[in-house]
Amino acid sequence: MIRKKRGQISVEYLIVVSFVTFIVLTILGISLFYSTQIQDSIKFNQLERFAKKIISSAESTFYSGEPSRTTINSYLPEGVTRIEVIENNLVFHVDSAGGTSIIAYSSKVPIEINGAISTSSGLKKILIVAEDNKVKISGI
Repeated sequence: MIRKKRGQISVEYLIVVSFVTFIVLTILGISLFYSTQIQDSIKFNQLERFAKKIISSAESTFYSGEPSRTTINSYLPEGVTRIEVIENNLVFHVDSAGGTSIIAYSSKVPIEINGAISTSSGLKKILIVAEDNKVKISGI
């Protein structure tokens, strides 16, 4: 009789441990899923601030006239693979958990990238120069 009770306790112990392990692994899986979503959300918010700062500075510099120039500092998040201008739109190619995203921010004034803006993450110093009929944006 004593052996049966010990065997029953061992089986119950294994069932409880396996149930707790299943619950812990489920919670870890869900938290990993949501943490990648939150990281992508932060990345896209930082990118939006970066683009809006460039565009608003470009528009104010353009409306100020030709000799105007502005230097801004803004943070570019990691994951940006390419920055380009297509028809007055500042276009970013961004790697995220869901794949590569292409995000465009429109400008009310004609803009052009002069040279290249580095796509490495970090604080960027950007020079914005007004010309006769457009604004040139370049990284310093």
